[in-house]
Amino acid sequence: MSHFTSVITNFQHLFYLEKALKKLNIPHTKQEKNRINSDSNPYDVNLLIPQSNGHDIEFTWNGQEYELVVDMSFWDQSSTIASFIHQISQKYAGEAIVGESQKIGFQPITYQTNVDGSNTLVLERWNT
Repeated sequence: MSHFTSVITNFQHLFYLEKALKKLNIPHTKQEKNRINSDSNPYDVNLLIPQSNGHDIEFTWNGQEYELVVDMSFWDQSSTIASFIHQISQKYAGEAIVGESQKIGFQPITYQTNVDGSNTLVLERWNT
């Protein structure tokens, strides 16, 4: 019996979510939602992660963030769902910090993954 599960995330920016998936080499495609009017809404896009069993993993906009929707009976990844979300969350956070910091003049200097799995990011901004 199928059981769809929705996992609430803190992924609010499609751009950074896609960058995180690319950095983790997780193939994905965009799927536009049905649009009632012609106004373009950047959130009218779902991200699909194909699985070899044909039961895709989906990130879908719920009005506040992208949530992970998956049929747990058909989870076909090498890691658990918690580990999967954790890996994406780490990359997403790094991409969001760098991207938003660059908007206010900071530049990334170093980004390293530590032995304990944490990340260290150094940014700088020169006052002129």
